Amino acid sequence: MASIAGATVIVGFAAFRIWQQGEHDDRRPADAIVIMGAAQYDGRPSPVFRARLDHAVRLFGEGVAPILVVTGGGAEGDRTTEAAVAREYALAAGVPAEAILSEDRGRTTVQSLSAVGAMLRDRGLREVVFVSDRTHMLRVLRIAIDEDLAAWGSPTPDSPTEADLPSRLDAMLHELGALTLYFLGATDRG
Repeated sequence: MASIAGATVIVGFAAFRIWQQGEHDDRRPADAIVIMGAAQYDGRPSPVFRARLDHAVRLFGEGVAPILVVTGGGAEGDRTTEAAVAREYALAAGVPAEAILSEDRGRTTVQSLSAVGAMLRDRGLREVVFVSDRTHMLRVLRIAIDEDLAAWGSPTPDSPTEADLPSRLDAMLHELGALTLYFLGATDRG
């Protein structure tokens, strides 16, 4: 019975921390804005990805950082990558081509952030504002810190993952599982 109570406390605390981090927009002047990839459908960003992109482009327009980093590889059978779709979207929104860096191999959060960390460090950049969904922000920032980046989050304020209670619960359960795997040292699943 004590182990069930202990597990309940740990899960409850983790859920609280995910929620708490997602409620903070810590945007500030930085070296780069990194948009975490999400699904794309034959060259079109999913609604979740579009919300992230719109938010990141707004931050870029506000002068938060001079560089926008788009992330995300392609799944087997895809004709393009999440990063390529994000780049085209940002270009169409007026972000200059020379201000966009792409990480197009990562299929998971860990893979993308490992590549982004190396890419930014090679350029002498360390201070980063990350854009993703509220529930994803705690894990993104934890991994970024492990990649030796000074990381702040600016959660997407109007993501479809926040549309209703079932969507919020699904996103929270996904993050609880992904955080558990990350802290146990297992391969990140998303």
